[in-house]
Amino acid sequence: MTVHRQFLLINPNTSEDTTHRLYQHISPWLPPGIELDVRTVQKGARYISCEASHAVAACALLETWADYLSVHPALDGVLIGCFGDPGLFALRESSACQVTGLAEASFMEASQRGPFSIVTGGVRWKPMLRRLALSLGFGDALRHIETVTQTGAELQADPDMAVQCLTRACQAAALPGVNSIILGGAGLAGYAPLIQPHVSLPLIDSAEAGIRVLLAGGLPQPSRSASGFEARLNHLNPSVLSLAD
Repeated sequence: MTVHRQFLLINPNTSEDTTHRLYQHISPWLPPGIELDVRTVQKGARYISCEASHAVAACALLETWADYLSVHPALDGVLIGCFGDPGLFALRESSACQVTGLAEASFMEASQRGPFSIVTGGVRWKPMLRRLALSLGFGDALRHIETVTQTGAELQADPDMAVQCLTRACQAAALPGVNSIILGGAGLAGYAPLIQPHVSLPLIDSAEAGIRVLLAGGLPQPSRSASGFEARLNHLNPSVLSLAD
């Protein structure tokens, strides 16, 4: 008998196009018995590209999760659909199910091969991703971050341009001692197969890594039996407050 499991993909960018792109790209990876709901946050940036938009996205992600949970209390896992994982630690602390993001999942897969590089869109992501890798324990494995000047949203909007500039970036990221390259970003989902023939190292699509890792488990185990916040967060909406202890 097929076991039914319920997962949730939350896009912390406000772009519905990005949500659709993510779902279309990862849905073929879903085995029988797995249902994946998708939600897009309703406040913040259309595509996260800086510290401020990342911070706003974390709050919006928690609101979206709480709204969903108030209607669908049984949940097996949450995937944060952003390569930067806004709200990861807060959601993991507050959730009774497994939680990961595109970046953490990609780091996990890439580190199995050894040292890795990252290629992504938007120059402001470089220190943000370095900090995230350090906080997740992958600081030593991350050897290089190659950014392109175009944001993820711009890369998503112009596939021909994206393939050209991302190919050059991946070639530059294929440094001695690096064993794989993460192509990171919700807007970059699906580009890896087009770029792979031109790059000597294996490419890891962050969206594919996200769903593979979430389904496989091996993530930090929830420390609580029911989802909810430890403290009242008065700046969030009532649906969040209803989950407070």
